[in-house]
Amino acid sequence: MPKQLNFQLTDDELKLVEQAMQSDQRAAVRQRATALRLLHLGYEVAEVATILAVTAASIYGWVRRWQQQGLPGLANRAKHVPPRKVTASYEQALEHALASDPASYGYPFVVWTLERLRDHLTQETGVHVSIQWLSVIMSEHGYVYRRPKHDLTHLQDPTAKQNAIELLAELKKGRKPALTSFSLWTKPL
Repeated sequence: MPKQLNFQLTDDELKLVEQAMQSDQRAAVRQRATALRLLHLGYEVAEVATILAVTAASIYGWVRRWQQQGLPGLANRAKHVPPRKVTASYEQALEHALASDPASYGYPFVVWTLERLRDHLTQETGVHVSIQWLSVIMSEHGYVYRRPKHDLTHLQDPTAKQNAIELLAELKKGRKPALTSFSLWTKPL
């Protein structure tokens, strides 16, 4: 059986509650003030809970908050937001890492992935963030993901490359190039 609540407001409190019901900008305060007025008029807690589509425990909580804090107690409480783990030093380490080649840190790879970058920053700063959050941080700083281009310049023979450039230039001019040894199969002109 629910406990009985004998709730009465003074004339000044009743005026304050009615004013909050009519003109407060916050919907939660208007709803909770309505609950207090209904209790003052003699409605049972269960009836008020049914009318306002809330639980009886909510009604008891609102009464307790009214008794302890008055009208400000009817407002929603501020949500606790934990402090951000990513500090300015973390962001600075991120920018430094992205401006540097991974090999300069002694890694055997040449491209940063989110996983590699996150693990590196965890090691550097001691702050571990999720890959999704790292992606958000990078987006905030204007970084976008770009696929790496496969480059084979390190495998090219510089002399052969220069000969090919010269041959192409001769062909564009319409001249017959001198015989070269680019192919094993040649045909005299």
